[in-house]
Amino acid sequence: MVVAAALFALMGLFVKLGARHFSSTELVFWRTLIGAVALGGAALWRRERFPTPLLRYHLQRGVIGYVSLLLSFYAIAHLPLATATTLTYTSPMFLALLSVLLLKEKLPSRAVAGLALGFAGVALLLRPTLSGEVWFAGLMGLASGFLAGWSYLHVRELGRQGEAEWRVVFYFALISTLGGLLLMLLERWHPVTADNVGLLLGLGVTATLAQLAMTRAYKVGRKLTAANLSYLTVVFSSLIGVWMWNDALSPSSLLAMALIVVSGMLAGRR
Repeated sequence: MVVAAALFALMGLFVKLGARHFSSTELVFWRTLIGAVALGGAALWRRERFPTPLLRYHLQRGVIGYVSLLLSFYAIAHLPLATATTLTYTSPMFLALLSVLLLKEKLPSRAVAGLALGFAGVALLLRPTLSGEVWFAGLMGLASGFLAGWSYLHVRELGRQGEAEWRVVFYFALISTLGGLLLMLLERWHPVTADNVGLLLGLGVTATLAQLAMTRAYKVGRKLTAANLSYLTVVFSSLIGVWMWNDALSPSSLLAMALIVVSGMLAGRR
């Protein structure tokens, strides 16, 4: 999970650099296309079975997850990397909230306290954003976290149904690639050149390897430990932001990020 967190932070770096050359829709398309080809090729090599009786769940998860990824890339392109990453990592909060609203689950008191802390952190983090010119990007980042939490409900159901992890990741990449291709018919394609192809390859490779490392961590490790370590992505993203763009985080922003991280940890202790 530590490796996955570092790779996800590097993915954010490639998204931010790639936004100078491509739209968010294009970046998502290339990211998921590379993942679909890599995972599909590996599955063919291992002679895995692609048909699944759970296609409906894959479609629902794929569509929701694709929109979440699209909004996340938009937020990364227009916000400081640490801020955008933190907003995306509100997904455990929303997963806990949706579990109560949709599945009628009961949360322990610590999870309820975590939700309260998390939403306080979101309000604190978005306060300067909402008063500036990038308020829309901030709301898109928060919406990405909500949709990611919603998609994890479908992932959890797929796991309960006994679906193989590789098929969950592969069908998400495939559906997102097809969705991106449809949207790209409405946009202008930017040319892939020798100057920017490295950014696309870096984006696709880091995202795919991060997804596989995260899946491995949840499969063989303690789920709670893995979930808590995933928040290292916020730390790594903050360091990359300082290193690449001299992003200065105010004390209130650091406090807000800490509240959201603690919230996710508490919400996951169920």
